[in-house]
Amino acid sequence: MSPAAVVAADAASVDAVAAGAVAAGVVAAGAAPVVRCRWLGLVPYVPTWQAMQRFTEQRDERSADEIWLLEHEPVFTLGMNADRSHVLAPGDIPVVQIDRGGQVTYHGPGQLVIYPLIDVRRAGLGVRDLVSALEQAVIAYAARYGIAAECRADAPGVYVDGCKLASVGLRIRRRGSYHGLALNVAMDLEPFGRINPCGYAGLTMTQLCDLGGPASVTRVASELEPMLQERLIRGGNHSAIAAGGEATGSRWRAM
Repeated sequence: MSPAAVVAADAASVDAVAAGAVAAGVVAAGAAPVVRCRWLGLVPYVPTWQAMQRFTEQRDERSADEIWLLEHEPVFTLGMNADRSHVLAPGDIPVVQIDRGGQVTYHGPGQLVIYPLIDVRRAGLGVRDLVSALEQAVIAYAARYGIAAECRADAPGVYVDGCKLASVGLRIRRRGSYHGLALNVAMDLEPFGRINPCGYAGLTMTQLCDLGGPASVTRVASELEPMLQERLIRGGNHSAIAAGGEATGSRWRAM
């Protein structure tokens, strides 16, 4: 992976990231795909969702792919056809119905959220391939810390001893993917008790820090990023971009 530029992207500039990304990143005809990774920090949900939509709407077959890595402020999100009865007692946490598949989940600080904005046709990925790539990257990462994680054929996501470590929900539009995967790192898991996570009553959630893994979201993002690159873009030209930090090779450090 070649050294990359640094792009500022924080909670106040999510809109600017989406607006400038398509124009800034162009893949020449016949060239290998380019992927830019952006660390957005702690950002509100709705503006980030809208930014993903705009990115996907504005991109074309020459637009570079991106992976957005971030944390969200507390929010429950419901898939397009989700059953609202799975939201049990949201309290003061907002509930937002969005345009991904799946049921209800929770996002909050201490959870690494990964949004792969990928031209799936160019990458040669079907929906199941994309889900599997995200799951397998997390499984491989967990194994680095001696954590035996697995995926399940009947329920997307990553599990450890029957407890859910990561959730997956995607949308494909105009050959571009958005939404993605949420990996619990070191967060308050209590809000998951206010819902039936992913539509499963009684499903127990877990997180990396409780399993012997890292407790830093930025560390996990930095270490997981090359594994995501490897699985999402087959033979692509990978370019790591860290917001407000430094990027050299496959490593970056948030400031």
